[in-house]
This record gives sequence, C-alpha cells and structure tokens, in this order.
Amino acid sequence: MNILITGTAGFIGFYTALRFLQEGHCVIGIDNMNSYYDVSLKEARNNILKQHDNYIFYLVDIASYQELSNIFKKHSFDYVVHLAAQAGVRYSLDHPFDYVHSNIVGFMNILECCRHNPVKHLVYASSSSVYGLNSCVPFSVHDNVDHPVSLYAATKKSNELFAHCYSHLYSIPSSGLRFFTVYGPWGRPDMAYFKFTKAILENKTIDVYNFGDMERDFTYIDDIVEGVYRITFKVPQGQPEFDTMHPDPASSSAPFRIYNIGNNKPVQLMYFIEVLEKETGKKANINFLPMQPGDVLATFADIDELTDAVGYRPVTSIEEGLHKFVQWYKEYYKV
Repeated sequence: MNILITGTAGFIGFYTALRFLQEGHCVIGIDNMNSYYDVSLKEARNNILKQHDNYIFYLVDIASYQELSNIFKKHSFDYVVHLAAQAGVRYSLDHPFDYVHSNIVGFMNILECCRHNPVKHLVYASSSSVYGLNSCVPFSVHDNVDHPVSLYAATKKSNELFAHCYSHLYSIPSSGLRFFTVYGPWGRPDMAYFKFTKAILENKTIDVYNFGDMERDFTYIDDIVEGVYRITFKVPQGQPEFDTMHPDPASSSAPFRIYNIGNNKPVQLMYFIEVLEKETGKKANINFLPMQPGDVLATFADIDELTDAVGYRPVTSIEEGLHKFVQWYKEYYKV
C-alpha cells in the first residue's frame, strides 16, 4: 500500500510510520521540521525512518496547498494518516496564528487533496482536549464537545466538523482519533512527563498546577500506534439513515467515525510524579501553582467504540511506560 503519513518527524507520526514500514507498506512522509521544540530530536527520529528503503520523505508545510497537491498527484495514495499539527495547549495562548496555519489551513488542504485524489480512508489526529469543560466521565465520543477551553482544542474540534462535511459531501471515508496524553520514548520535550524527568535528573524545580489535584489518562505510545494501525484499515461506511434523535459521530450517515484512544485508567498527577521519582532515583522539587488557563482537571477515555471496531484495548501500565521512557531518556541524553 502507498500510505501518506504527515508529521513523520513528530512523536506519534514517527512511531506510526515505523509501524507501517515494518509491515511492508510504502510510506511517504511529510514534515515541515518547525522549531516548536528541539529540531535535532525530529531529525533523529526521521533519520531512523530513512534507514528503510520503503520510506520517502518530503520537507513540506501542509499549509502549502500546491506542494501538497503535487505530492498527492505523484504518489496516488491508498490511505492517508494525518498526524501533523501545531500541538500544545499553553502555546496556543500566545501563538494563535500558528494553530490556524497548521491545524485549520493545513487540514483543509489535506481534505481538498483527498477530495481531488480519492483515498480509501483518511485517518486524522484529534485530541482529548475537545472535551473541554465536560464533567461527565469517562469521556465518550457520544458526548457534546461544544465547550473547548483552548484554541488548540477548538482547532481539533473544527477538524472533526470539516471532516464530517467532506465525508458527507464527497464520500471521503474518515476517522478522527482523540488521543489521550500520549507519552513514551522519543516523546515531545514540551510534555509534562518529559519536562519533569529532565528537571528531576538536573535537581531543578518542577511546576505542578492546581496544586497537584489533577488526573490524566496517560497512554503509552505503542498502544496509540496499535490503535492507529488497526483503525486505518477499518474503513467506515455510511449508514442509510441519520439518527435525528441522537445525532453524534457514531450514528452519522456519512462514512465518518470518531474514536477515543486512551488507556482507560486515569492516573493521579502526584502518583505519576512518585513513579518518576522511583525511576530516576531522585526526589522531585515541586513548585505548586494554581490552575492554568486552558487546562482541565481530569481526562478519562471511554474506549468502547475502539474496542467494538477493532477489538483492541491499551495494555501498558504507567509504571511500565515511564520505566521505558526514563531508560530511553538516560540513554539518549547520556545521563
């Protein structure tokens, strides 16, 4: 199969591309290598992918429609896995136009390219952040998500709406994947687990918001990728009638679906820090702070739709996942 994967120098994109390559597919990767975080880490990931003969890489910004269109025309993709995006909740507070550029304009370009160069299935990254102020847990794909609390979350919600529109109008099969706090080796330096590990090992202070009273459904990268891989080949079909009594992503007449991919086991932030302390062998110096704009108290994924669709549930515990991450961190940064 010819698979387009965007964001292949990114954390999830790298692992996803590696999985498809190992399964023998031809992967065409796209990334703009922006400087949101350490570019050398992105280059290191991409260099691993380049060791595979069935990997082709383009240094392209998805917001450039002409460049993207040329790639679509050249390769005739079977599937598109769109993972490129401007990430980060807090960063969106000060850099809103970066999110419009990548997450709105870039996503529209992907949709238009799929419209004019039909594919079997478009799979794209959404986020657990779309649940925003929802207080009913676990978060279900059937829940209303009209109350995001960050621009990042709003752009991800808009991606789902755009995808539904294109699925309905142009019969583009699409699946949005709401990822829940992904972590693991080769992860993003802007994420809490990465920053905490670095600070603890360097005897520096870590900032803990809402005075530590938070929960996250931390999901190990291998579990995320297994879900992405299985969903890619689970092409949604349109249903003959739209359920007007319960209009939601799971009952859409368009060839369109939404899935949560989370561990389904929220972890208290303070316990998370305890595990990091055990793995690093050092005590964390904690600076407790109030809740920050854009944050939510807890995330908790209802993954029944994922399990029903592909028969898979994440299996990695927080203890096992953080052990693997800290070991990688020490080796990569020569600690």
